[in-house]
Amino acid sequence: MPDRSRLPERPDEASLGLGTAASFEVQPTFERFSQRDDIFCRSFWDPEIRSESTDRFYATYRDVLANWRTVDGFTQRDYALRNASWHVTDVFAERREEEDRREGYLDELTALRDAPAEQAEFESPAAAATEIKRVAKLFGADLVGITDYDERWLYSHKYSRVRESPKPNEQPGGLSHVIVVAKAMDHGLIATVPSALSGTATGWGYSEDTLTLLALSQYIRNLGYQAVPNLNDTALAIPLAIKAGLGEYGKLGLVITPEFGPRVRFGKIFTDLPMTLDAPRSFGVREFCDQCNLCVRECPVGAIPAGDPSDVTYNRSNIVGVKKWTVDAEKCFGFWERQNSDCSICIRVCPYNKGWPGWLFTAWRRLAGSPLRRVALWLDRALGGGRRRTASSWWKGN
Repeated sequence: MPDRSRLPERPDEASLGLGTAASFEVQPTFERFSQRDDIFCRSFWDPEIRSESTDRFYATYRDVLANWRTVDGFTQRDYALRNASWHVTDVFAERREEEDRREGYLDELTALRDAPAEQAEFESPAAAATEIKRVAKLFGADLVGITDYDERWLYSHKYSRVRESPKPNEQPGGLSHVIVVAKAMDHGLIATVPSALSGTATGWGYSEDTLTLLALSQYIRNLGYQAVPNLNDTALAIPLAIKAGLGEYGKLGLVITPEFGPRVRFGKIFTDLPMTLDAPRSFGVREFCDQCNLCVRECPVGAIPAGDPSDVTYNRSNIVGVKKWTVDAEKCFGFWERQNSDCSICIRVCPYNKGWPGWLFTAWRRLAGSPLRRVALWLDRALGGGRRRTASSWWKGN
């Protein structure tokens, strides 16, 4: 596949779900993003980011900090559970490290069996899409969407942890579709943010996604088609999820889904299986975010912008040439490393992050998407939305 670091804006941008309705608008100056510039990759090679606290931050995912802080949510038990939640993902990441691969983080997953030469036939692309979604949910996906293979969102280069340099991002030929799956993170754990315990929701979300992606990819391969599963590697998940109709872009820099708000983790499968594509969805997130700004006010380091979407970039970890709300990744990661666990305060306080019964959340979401969105915001706060829960209360089952 040719490596094109600069690609023109497509004429049918709105139909791809990356127009103004999604607050994610591609500009003519767009440049493909290199994974080496991702803030987590930079924390290994960039002296502006890496420090002793960075190294300690990563070490806590291996060595539990028994006595680091005598603070609720950062006990040995909290770290022990968080680290255990990442175990499945880490096993696959480490299985081929001697080959300069960290699968799921920096490289696609490859724990798959060979495919037969014969391809199973489907009645129609629509029938294929329906079957794939059914199987994906059987294998653990909470949400599934399908979009076209869009080279713009592939990393221009992958990142080599061994050499601390870019490496080619080569994909098989003939890939035409992308299946995007989402796994909801536990609402109760997210309510304890910021804490080491809350990181369990993130780790287990990735571990479950890994199992879903591998099983679904093997099923597709068993039908005689290509399937390349990946988590955070290979391509940017957010624009693909928007295109696949899984949600709308929010001010906190994440996809807000109608079902779970921003409380999801995404995985992708590239395939040549012909399927009908899903249409992007708009349900009033842009207008609600303009009124809300809770994530802006609650971010402890001011990493989330308060203004309108723009093409501003704060540092090399931001995408060039996309008009959107952009989070300052350096400020965000700096807070992560200082507290020795990932932070999801913006997810916790987002009014779309609900643990309410389905019918009640549906009613609230419709209100939030109407001219009465201020009333929806007031109701969310009045009913305790976004309130932090102590980790000790989670352990007690309260």
